[in-house]
Amino acid sequence: MSSEIPDMTTLDSYRSKITGCLLGGAIGDALGGPVEFWDLDRIRRECGAGGVTEYVAEIVDGKPTYGRITDDTQMTLFTIEGMIRGSVRQDRGLGFAIGAVRHAYDRWLDTQMHSSPTGDRDGWLITEEWLYSRRAPGSTCLSALEEAREKKSGIPPYDLQARNGSKGCGGVMRSAPFGWLPTGWVRRDDTPFELAAQAAGFTHGHPTGKLASGAFAALIAALMRGTPLPEAVDTVLTQLSGRPHHEETTRAIMGAVDAMARPASSETIESLGGGWIAEEAFAMGLYAALVHSGPGEVLDALSLAVTHSGDSDSTGAICGNILGALHGESALPPELAFEVEGRGTILTLADDFVYEFTAHKRLHGDYGPYTRWTDRYPGW
Repeated sequence: MSSEIPDMTTLDSYRSKITGCLLGGAIGDALGGPVEFWDLDRIRRECGAGGVTEYVAEIVDGKPTYGRITDDTQMTLFTIEGMIRGSVRQDRGLGFAIGAVRHAYDRWLDTQMHSSPTGDRDGWLITEEWLYSRRAPGSTCLSALEEAREKKSGIPPYDLQARNGSKGCGGVMRSAPFGWLPTGWVRRDDTPFELAAQAAGFTHGHPTGKLASGAFAALIAALMRGTPLPEAVDTVLTQLSGRPHHEETTRAIMGAVDAMARPASSETIESLGGGWIAEEAFAMGLYAALVHSGPGEVLDALSLAVTHSGDSDSTGAICGNILGALHGESALPPELAFEVEGRGTILTLADDFVYEFTAHKRLHGDYGPYTRWTDRYPGW
């Protein structure tokens, strides 16, 4: 694959959008995490009439802690690692190996089952001890990955789709990184939409869970190319229109667009759903980004995205992903960015993604160069 970045203005812009998307999602996740199970009345009572505008303290080991991410960001980080390793695997003459992302989710499962790294160290992300913490992970993600692990024999079937009927938001909330792939890098059949839908299907078997995830990745891809947000939404609706079972996702997106005609409020965002299922989470995060779409309105958007009685961390993460990809890292609120948990790991993964997908020929190849990159990101 070429190391060029088609449709991107500059490498710096590409890097800024990736960092903004990932860090923005983590900020929205951490902003919404503590209030995820609060109703709107409690949020307003404890955070004020304006809703959640700063991190709410969580008591950890008897001390107030701010900016803690949830399973949404955890799984997004492992998605990125899996994508990098799937790209490294191409040295064996294969196309992009989506099974490497499934393998990464298996490593995430280890962080939910153990309190610290155990056994063989497979790459570097699995050794990050701060990730070994359960943050209300989705039951569908856990059960689907555990079931697949129990059935393994011989070569692990890392490309199998979940056989459940779930369309929970656990697929869509981790799908933004597929939209970062340079348009000249992916094969015709491996669009961000298709790859994200397949990756969501590793844990969520319902067609809407897959399509909403694919649509979200397609939106991020359009924003990465510099498409304005309203036009990017139109692009996504066009991509959806010819796909079987698209109706629920299309209806949810159109609901977010139509809601812009009403006052921007928590009541309006709650009219779009609770965010517990894929299409609703996407629509709610999108709505908040649409009504506060300017580079100086990111905090307003994130606040709106999390101030409701539903799945606040996921809708906040989706909103942050969107505006980070739209405006880049510099638009993120620094009063939240500096304190988000795991910022060093987040920024490192963003940089490493850029290195792999723009300069991989300097890092690895079938016939060299042979660098320690492949110790960091083995091709499986």
